[in-house]
Parts: sequence; structure tokens; C-alpha cells
Amino acid sequence: MCVAASVALTGPAWYERDQPTGLARLDLTEEAMGSSFSLVLFGPDRPGLESAAAAAIAEAHRLDRLLSNYLADSEWSAMNREAASRPVRVTPELFALLSACLDYSRMSDGAFDITVGPLMKVWGFYKGEGSLPQRKQVEAALNRVGYRHVHLDPGLRTVRFARPGMDLDPGGIGKGYAVDRMVAVLKQAGVRSALVSASGSSIYGLGAPPDAPEGWPITISAPRDPSAVATHVVLKNMSLSTSGSYEKFFWAEGRAYSHIIDPRTGYPGQGTSAVSVLAPRTVDSEAWTKPFFINGRAWASAHKPAGFRVFFCEERPQATCGWLP
Repeated sequence: MCVAASVALTGPAWYERDQPTGLARLDLTEEAMGSSFSLVLFGPDRPGLESAAAAAIAEAHRLDRLLSNYLADSEWSAMNREAASRPVRVTPELFALLSACLDYSRMSDGAFDITVGPLMKVWGFYKGEGSLPQRKQVEAALNRVGYRHVHLDPGLRTVRFARPGMDLDPGGIGKGYAVDRMVAVLKQAGVRSALVSASGSSIYGLGAPPDAPEGWPITISAPRDPSAVATHVVLKNMSLSTSGSYEKFFWAEGRAYSHIIDPRTGYPGQGTSAVSVLAPRTVDSEAWTKPFFINGRAWASAHKPAGFRVFFCEERPQATCGWLP
């Protein structure tokens, strides 16, 4: 499955005057946080759009310096290095995000877990395309995984790991958080119509484009055939995130292994092809795709938060997709 907007989301910045409305349009794509962030903006003047887009991209780079587990000097990396040996005081922003992550873990019965880093590494998905580990390697990694081993002190604003070798991974939430922050920057700059996308898998539609007052039209493609349409959605002050077994996987011993790891078992989730979640905030839609994917359709139907919509594709001889009730 892939998610694609019906408006251009790639290429260098360009501008045009939208004749029917007199609005200028800006398209911009830039790499940050290991993702491709794309912006489509409409507004009354080109300089205003340029300034707003630059501020939004700067926010993405700021968050890369905060949340990256690839950059050695990021606050996230420093926390990973030191929190097993002592309580580490972190910024209010990082503390709030970590607190939210632990809330997602509790609400998802542990299927969402930012401590999954050791498992991502043993499965080869950290800076790689994946490889089949030995069972003893998975078991050893599991000893260093578990959100209950992350202790937060709200009074001191510190993080402490209860076990050595723990490694928090922001990959399940970072893009969604960045999209929300970029949208907030655009709003502050006066932008009222924008589409912000992180690698096509986490998207937020702010307002509506001038030719579609109902909102930004988005196509969700079929899991095994990107040219086939599974369903259409419209985003108006709403986010859409998608996780699928097609995104990053490898073949071994005659079967496919996805990068979506169940942190409780140490093995990739099975039975689901893809999940798309619509929610008011992108950080929520991105986070919830993982437990829905791992726990399956019945669990997702029973636990989806109020106000969310979930499009679920199960793995069968032919993928079966549909909206959850």
C-alpha cells in the first residue's frame, strides 16, 4: 500500500498564480529526520509562503537535532547513552513526548513501545534492510526491551532506564510529531491552506485547497498493487498515517519479515498487510498504526479511540481491506 496525494508532493520549490482564486501556490520537498518532507501551500502572496515554508522546514531540522537516534549529539542519543547509569534531565519538550509514548504503550497493551531499539538492531532494520536473527539473539534483545523499564520523574524532569543496554527508538512517532509541529509553525505564520507530508506515510491537511473546499483529496492504494485504488479520503484539519508490511521487509526461508516488530514477542507482526488511521493529530495517527497492525483487526475495532477512523487490510491469499465500524 502507498499513500499519495492528488497534488504534487515532489520536486523543487515552484510557484504559480492560481487564476480562479488569485492565490499563490508553493510546492517544496526537503530531506530531514531520514524522511522526505513535502509541503503544498496556498496563500495570498509568494513572499509570505516562502517565509512560512522556510520556518516549517527549519522546524523539521530542529526536531532532527532533538530526536534523532542517528546523530550522536542529539538529545535523544545522549539520553540513550546515559540513562541506564543515572537519571538524565531532559528538556520539557522531550519529557512530554516520552510521557506520551508511555501512555501509548499502556493503552496498546504494550504493542507500541519506543524501547524496541534493540530488536530493530538485531533484526537488521537499524540502518539496514533487515536480516533473520537467531532465536537466542532475539531473546537477548528482549531482555533490554520494555516500556515499564523507563522511569520518568515529572518533578525533576528526568529519565532513567532500569536495565542496561536499553535503546529508545523514535521511529514509530517522530515523523508524526514533526508534521504536527510543522503545521503549528505554518499556522503561526498565517497559512490557512496546506498539505504537509512525511514520506507519504504521515500526512496532515490544513484547511482545504482552493479548488476543493471539502478538503485535501488523498488516495490510499491497494497493498499489493500501488496502481490500484483501495479507497479515497479527504483531509480537512485532519491527519492520515499508514503503516504496512510493504514499507520495509526482507525474505528469508520462503517468507517475508516486516519491520513492524511486536515488542512483546520480538518478532514481526503477522496477519496484517496495512493500516491507515485518520485522527485530529498526526502524532496520534502515526503511533496508533503500530498497535492496530500488531494486535489485529478485532483488537483495533474494540480499542480505536473516539474520533478516529481506521482503514484495515488483512493478509490473506488476497488482501481484504475495509473501514472498521
